[in-house]
Amino acid sequence: MPENKLYPPEGLRPSVPLSLDRLREALESGEILESPVQRCGVDHTLFLNLGGVQGRIPRAEAVAPWISGAERDIAVLSRVGKPTCFTVTALEADEKGAPTALLSRRAAQETAMTYFLERLEPGTVLTGRVTRLENYGAFVDVGCGVVAMLPIEHISISRIAHPRDRFQEGQKILTAVWSVDREARRITLTHRELLGTWMENASRFRPGETVRGVVRTVKDYGSFIELAPNLSGLADAKERLSPGDGVSVYIKSIRPERMKIKLQVIEKLPPAPAEPISYQVTDGRLEHWVYSPPNYERQPVETVFTAPSP
Repeated sequence: MPENKLYPPEGLRPSVPLSLDRLREALESGEILESPVQRCGVDHTLFLNLGGVQGRIPRAEAVAPWISGAERDIAVLSRVGKPTCFTVTALEADEKGAPTALLSRRAAQETAMTYFLERLEPGTVLTGRVTRLENYGAFVDVGCGVVAMLPIEHISISRIAHPRDRFQEGQKILTAVWSVDREARRITLTHRELLGTWMENASRFRPGETVRGVVRTVKDYGSFIELAPNLSGLADAKERLSPGDGVSVYIKSIRPERMKIKLQVIEKLPPAPAEPISYQVTDGRLEHWVYSPPNYERQPVETVFTAPSP
């Protein structure tokens, strides 16, 4: 199983019924619970309904301390309507004697981060949930709202113009750890190594077939057409093609020794729903990944995941 099973991303934690007794148990044990935030007060206190018990996350306890400035305010405001992890720090009574719970998301995040910094190594497979997409990469919750960076160049072998060409916000994905900066408390991710090698992807296709593809790059000499996130082929130049266009392509040849697929564009196709991501690696830890075929004529395309020195 992925290494963050104990501390899954917000929104992916198994649902448990909440009640006053359950909150008492969590107060004693320090267990991390999860529930959607109902509203954010003027002072940025977050309010939750926990099985009839009102829960409050004060502003200081809503976000981990390594997030600062304007990002901190955005991180608090953006929790409304979303599942949020927390620990129970106190049970009190309001002015009418009704029970209320004082909660801390910060404590849950610090517990998860400490675990990750102690345990994670490059190549470790994690379950993630995409929280934000920028032109340079995707921000991914890897556990309890701990956000790691997935740079665009690590998303897939097939080049994309923007992470939204591959992901949607809120999407569950698998990733692998690229690096861990323990001093800066920063985790960087990769994704392409989980999508399969050239041969694993190319084995799904045969010369003579006509299949659907997506135009990724248009050059004077031809267009690179993505057949799968880790597999592209080259088609001769054709007018009126743009990146992102869906096309049907005839597979003219597949040459593993040169890692090339020759295509012919048949016609443009109307937009189609994105297909689920297919992973070749789903758990454990990668140490050495070779994308190129064994008989590839040039230098192998590979990734070596080196564990940091103790």
